[in-house]
Amino acid sequence: MDRTGRGRPAAAGETRRLAFAGSAGAVQRSREFSRAALRSWHWLPAEDDEQRGDDERRAVAEDVLLMVSELVTNACLHAPGGPRELRLDWNGVRLRVEVVDASPVLPRLVRAGDPGRPGGHGLRVVDRLARAWGAGPDDGGKLVWLEVGSPLDRHVRLDGFNRRG
Repeated sequence: MDRTGRGRPAAAGETRRLAFAGSAGAVQRSREFSRAALRSWHWLPAEDDEQRGDDERRAVAEDVLLMVSELVTNACLHAPGGPRELRLDWNGVRLRVEVVDASPVLPRLVRAGDPGRPGGHGLRVVDRLARAWGAGPDDGGKLVWLEVGSPLDRHVRLDGFNRRG
């Protein structure tokens, strides 16, 4: 039995990469790519799956998709040529998301401004939702990363508790 209770082991220790050729369509492509990876890693339940804990898994997966969108959008807006690559690394305990671009300028959290004005909110969203995040130099540009804990452990604990009770 796997960690999701579905009888099939969840893929762990896997890195998926999506290369970009410019900014056009990058955010949508990154969301579709990430959604497919999360589904294959059982972070997103199957469409017809109604087991307990699925709402939590969906919520965490939607948070991941939002954060991926924010990092890729930042690369589209602030890096020459947009993002170079999106990497998703799932090790069975945590998901690490990395976005590489050509700009050497590291991102920074800006002071909270007017919430009604566009811009400047993406990293604040990442800061609130991710377990950790950061940035560093990468081959003449930078790599911005975030990490999220697995929603699968919580799902297993809830299932185990409900079976005993």
